[in-house]
Amino acid sequence: MQEKVKSSLRGIIHPETQQNIVDSGVVEQVTAREDKITVVLCFPKSRDPFAVRIKSLVEQTLKEQFPAAAESITVVIKEGTPRAPQPKRESTTVKVGKIIAVASGKGGVGKSTVTANLALTLRNMGFRVGVLDADIYGPSQPRMFNREGYLPDAVQEDGQDYIVPAVSMDIELMSIGFFIQPNDALMWRGAMATSALKQLLHQTMWGGLDFLLIDMPPGTGDIHLTMISEIKLDGAVIVSTPQQIAVADVVRGVEMFRHEQVNVPVLGIVENMAWFTPKELPDNKYYIFGKGGARGYAEQVGVPFLGEIPIVQSIMEGAENGTPSVGIDEDVERYYREIAQKIVASV
Repeated sequence: MQEKVKSSLRGIIHPETQQNIVDSGVVEQVTAREDKITVVLCFPKSRDPFAVRIKSLVEQTLKEQFPAAAESITVVIKEGTPRAPQPKRESTTVKVGKIIAVASGKGGVGKSTVTANLALTLRNMGFRVGVLDADIYGPSQPRMFNREGYLPDAVQEDGQDYIVPAVSMDIELMSIGFFIQPNDALMWRGAMATSALKQLLHQTMWGGLDFLLIDMPPGTGDIHLTMISEIKLDGAVIVSTPQQIAVADVVRGVEMFRHEQVNVPVLGIVENMAWFTPKELPDNKYYIFGKGGARGYAEQVGVPFLGEIPIVQSIMEGAENGTPSVGIDEDVERYYREIAQKIVASV
């Protein structure tokens, strides 16, 4: 039975080594009987970015090949022996002109939607743009750009391993979402999350970008500190909604980037979901979440106010359908272009 299991797993190829996981030693142990299968995977590279994807493929393959044991399949990932320290490699971000973090004090303010539409606006202005989805626990950029299901290839150049980004609408895209199944629970401790993010940041084959936008997780935590310590950010854009509870969280985000030990320029604040105008009443503005809270805070603390984005149905539809609304709605593009022009002028 064990040999049957191993034979079925030989069809799974590690994207980086281009070897099947059985003959290359990744499958360390197989315990199998007709109604129960246990597989232990051992990856020689610490925090292998493909480990979660391969684990999912093993589970899927075994369920298809051995239906009698489908309810009792266990796949365990075992950490390999740490390799000797390697010489510090040059980060692929050296090929990027400007790196800008898009952050928010709290979730639910539309930060990822703003990131995707800003990226497309900058592309429309003639810049080469990439997006790094650093929202490790809630990656949404693959959905925003209709690249769900993309499986990154690994290539070697000068003895170094690199990860090939997805490309959508001429925008290069990398996300942890490419390495996990959409329904998988990503239960990582902080060290595992930051390690994975470092690999995506430094090993992605960014191709001579003018701008790399980093879609940050909400709040101020491990991921933010990692980004600040790993690379030189050229600026941060903070996204908020107008209501006071959202603006109160913006304060923490702004002060984190302005801290003397961080010293990342805050390029400005974007007020998202600023108002709602029905198509049948184009002259009416309904301030559903309050009026001008983010603008008022920006003026109070001397941070640039980049602009307001109203609630527009096409923005929601674009996010759901995988086409940022800037690409399909001229009115939305107008709001984002004003913001993008201010960002470009700042950096």
